[in-house]
Parts: sequence; structure tokens; C-alpha cells
Amino acid sequence: MIEIRYLRDEDKQFWYSYDKHLPEAEFDNKVYTKRGYILLESKKPIGLLRYNLFWDNTPFCTMIMIDVYYRGKGYGKNLMEYWESDMKSKGYGMLLTSTQVDEEAQHFYRKLGYKDCGGFIIDIPQYAQPMEMFFIKTI
Repeated sequence: MIEIRYLRDEDKQFWYSYDKHLPEAEFDNKVYTKRGYILLESKKPIGLLRYNLFWDNTPFCTMIMIDVYYRGKGYGKNLMEYWESDMKSKGYGMLLTSTQVDEEAQHFYRKLGYKDCGGFIIDIPQYAQPMEMFFIKTI
């Protein structure tokens, strides 16, 4: 049985088993602002999603992660659709997300109705990465 709920303090260990980039103070902020979700299957956490507000007014999914065993089975789609519905209920009309060009997530986002809308390259040596591509969707 699938359950999706807002991130809680007690999810910290699970969260950091997948998200190595989020500073601890920002984890606390995600809990407080309800800008993180946990996906559970039979009460076991198997996925997460976090977002920020781009321009302080547009929800921007900054990470979605599903346990490798559960990938390709619709869990990621369920989590994204839950987030989209939650954002629509809060009055937002547009969403953003991104992924690197060398990652498979771009195909996932397109299947969910997101459209390519640009990208950028970070070529500063200590931060260099493949091009980041952005996606947009009306809800």
C-alpha cells in the first residue's frame, strides 16, 4: 500500500541515505516548510522528493529519488503526480524541474508532460558538471 506524506524529523536517516547534497539546516527547513515528501510502500520508506520555490513563486523539484528495487514500477510517477496535485491545491500554475543531460530522468519528465525549456553549463573547475537541462509544466 502506497503512502505519500510530508517529510518529518524522524525521516532524517532515510533521507540522508539517498540525499547527500542537502545541508542539515536545510533538512530542518524542509520539514518546517513542508517542502519535502516521503514515499512509503507498506510503511517502508522507498522514495523522496524535495523542492524549492524558483523566483520565490514557482515550485521547482530539486530532487526525486526512488529506491533502485522500486524503479520502473510507477512509484516515481505517483510521487510526482502527488507533488503536482499538492502544488495545484496551493494555487501554483507552473512547475519546474531539471536534470543533467547525461541522466535518464529527462525521459521520465517528458513522459509526465514536462517540456524542455533551456539549460546551462557550469564550467568552474571545482563545480563542473554536464549541462543541466530544465523542464516546465503547466498544472
